[in-house]
Amino acid sequence: MPVPFLDLKAHHDPIKDEVMKAIGEVVDRNAFAGGPYVASFEEAFAEYCQVDHAIGVGSGTESLWLALLAQGIAAGDEVITAPSTFIATAEAISFAGAKPVFVDIDEKTYNLDSNQLEAAITPQTKAIIPVHLFGQIADMDPILEIANRHGLFVMEDSAQAVSAEYKGHRAGSIGHCGSFSFYPGKNLGAFGEAGAITTNDSELAQNIRILRDHGQAKKYHHSKIGWNGRMDGIQGAVLEIKLKRIDAATERRRVNAQRYRQLLSDCETVVLPQEIEACKHVYHVYAVRVRNRDSVLKRMNERGIGCAIHYPVPLHLQEAYKDLGYGPGSFPVAEKCASEFLSLPMFPELTSDQCAEVAETLKDVIAPI
Repeated sequence: MPVPFLDLKAHHDPIKDEVMKAIGEVVDRNAFAGGPYVASFEEAFAEYCQVDHAIGVGSGTESLWLALLAQGIAAGDEVITAPSTFIATAEAISFAGAKPVFVDIDEKTYNLDSNQLEAAITPQTKAIIPVHLFGQIADMDPILEIANRHGLFVMEDSAQAVSAEYKGHRAGSIGHCGSFSFYPGKNLGAFGEAGAITTNDSELAQNIRILRDHGQAKKYHHSKIGWNGRMDGIQGAVLEIKLKRIDAATERRRVNAQRYRQLLSDCETVVLPQEIEACKHVYHVYAVRVRNRDSVLKRMNERGIGCAIHYPVPLHLQEAYKDLGYGPGSFPVAEKCASEFLSLPMFPELTSDQCAEVAETLKDVIAPI
């Protein structure tokens, strides 16, 4: 039977009536840009993430960028991150005027390798953005220890990690701030583009609020050069409804991940994702590693199994960042994983039968390769 990579219809159908009612209320109140529905979601999301402040913005990319601007990151600065991530992480650094500096990843977690972090720090380094790739939080204790010694700002790129935990602390509550994306396919997805920044730093939160609203703390009084980065009222209303269900959805993802692990445990040619003991992995992406990945991907899709690649080209090898001077071999672990990653179907509504179909098809596909 065919299995889609993602099934948003199955995800949204059970809440459609509640969502449409909430959208109708937003329309009736004409609360479209910011406003009470965004404020209500911000309060609920801050409480969920175990922080004092959550600031809703227009996208996950804006959440990264505005947080860097609010911290004062500018031209001449360097910001360290991992090359295994979506380009938005580096784009935000670039649009703040700073230079992205990459550090290779750990081959078990696919997150920034803290053992290589200190060697990348220079007098120009001002911040570190560890990426919680695929839904597992990076090893934050050593990252924060190094950052504190060097006086560096730490922003968690939590775009794929809503509900994830590290030693009992939720994503977005561990560093100086956290950046979230609510792109529709995310674990907590909006009905369009949206994002948020979480923090316990009241001054940083206020700076972000000013920057997202054209640099104004008071209407028509602009203390900074800002941007139109407000979250839409409709997105705030939708996200608050879905936030109430995030724990149940996360648990279903974790159950499906365990199903995959059991079904594929006897397949030595498939490298399965590892959940580190200190972490609660939320499996935004269930990425295995296989040899001859492109051929496997093609054959899986031909058999009706929706698979994808996250991400086929590490950032340091992207044409957009060729001027940084990196080349093949600069970050061997990231490059190796990028050539082997295969993302299997993963969403809360995935059934046990669908998991079995995916696993059996994968075994069948890789057997002759």
